[in-house]
Amino acid sequence: MLPGHVLAQTAKEQQLEARVAELERMVQQLVSQQQQVQTQVTEVKAAQAAAPAIAATPAPAVKNPIQASTISPSANPGTRFSYGGFIKLDASVTSTDAGDIADGSVGRLFYVPKAIPVGAKATREGGSDTDMGANFSRFWFAADTDLDSGDKLKGYLEFDLFGGGSTAFTGNEVATNTYALTLRHAYVTWNKWLAGQTWSNFQDANALPDTVDFLGPTEGTVFVRQAQLRYTSGPWSFSVENPETVYTPFRGNMAQVAGDDGAVPDVTARYTAKGDWGHFSVGALARQLKYQSGRINDSTTGYGLSVSGKWNVGASDDLRYMVTAGSGIGRYVGLALNNDAVLDATGDLENIDLVAGFVGWRHVFSPKLRGNLFYSRAQYDNQTALTGLGITKSAQSAHVNLIYTPIPKLDIGAEYIWGQREIETGEKGELNRLQTHVKYSF
Repeated sequence: MLPGHVLAQTAKEQQLEARVAELERMVQQLVSQQQQVQTQVTEVKAAQAAAPAIAATPAPAVKNPIQASTISPSANPGTRFSYGGFIKLDASVTSTDAGDIADGSVGRLFYVPKAIPVGAKATREGGSDTDMGANFSRFWFAADTDLDSGDKLKGYLEFDLFGGGSTAFTGNEVATNTYALTLRHAYVTWNKWLAGQTWSNFQDANALPDTVDFLGPTEGTVFVRQAQLRYTSGPWSFSVENPETVYTPFRGNMAQVAGDDGAVPDVTARYTAKGDWGHFSVGALARQLKYQSGRINDSTTGYGLSVSGKWNVGASDDLRYMVTAGSGIGRYVGLALNNDAVLDATGDLENIDLVAGFVGWRHVFSPKLRGNLFYSRAQYDNQTALTGLGITKSAQSAHVNLIYTPIPKLDIGAEYIWGQREIETGEKGELNRLQTHVKYSF
């Protein structure tokens, strides 16, 4: 017999040989499988090369989960839509020396010179009021199209919330302070033509000062929005606009009656020169004043001229101005501070003449701070035998403001306003107001 250690060594050698044989068998199996796979790949490639070409099927379009169709399917192709506006908080403290401005009136919200109370100081006590509101916030929509024909179309709508309310719980300061929508602008332009409601062509909106108050130099400003048809070519523009006659009844003092009897539209023409220095503009207005009641039927002609502009003085300053004079154009100036005409005892119209204007200086202290100083005045030539002595003879105001812009599009402003209105008796009323706002434009 072999010794034990020899037998153990022989067993190990046999196990090793068995493992080597198993590994050789596995290698041969892997080589065989690889050859089969290679043969299948070669056959597939040959079949693809022999088959006719098949057009690729496009992947299905991914739907927009927010908007599945165009913003306005009925619009012209390529129409560009835009939206903007501002959110504005106004807050003011007002003091008057000859009576209180009526609660809820526009004169409590912004500077309206005809709302300044006038009377004997001994019999009328002044008042002080604080008012706050966000109803001058504003938004607009526009649609612009450049057609293949070269024509340019634009539609524009603008609204604010200065529309009051319709029930006991809307448009008041008791509970909800909700206000109705007010149309400001609604027009379409086609190349050189404009049709719709916007600023009168007799008004130069670009000359208005930078104000905290809604308007600022109210009594010295031409300020009317109305329906019109306008043509503009280069520096010239011409329009026909909605007619409306505002008159004082015989010895009616401050009474104001609006009549819509005229058949002839108001006609305007304007010339504007522009440059790096600013702009200069001259506007002219001609109109028919009309009064009809029963068998009484009378008309007269109103006319006016307005010179305005902005003059840049260096990089940080500019001067803005407007001077307007005319006869029978009262409703165009100062938010109808006085009337176009007065009726005599027989029902005939007699024009009221006026001269009005403002001048203002704007200074930019830094990219974040600017200020304005301006003065405004209107003077009327009333036939007191017809109007009475309680009608406005003149109004004037002075304004100074600072507007701070801590970040782009956000303005924080404060404006001090002194205003005075005088009637034909010689009595005067004064207003002092601190007007503030926070305004975010978008």
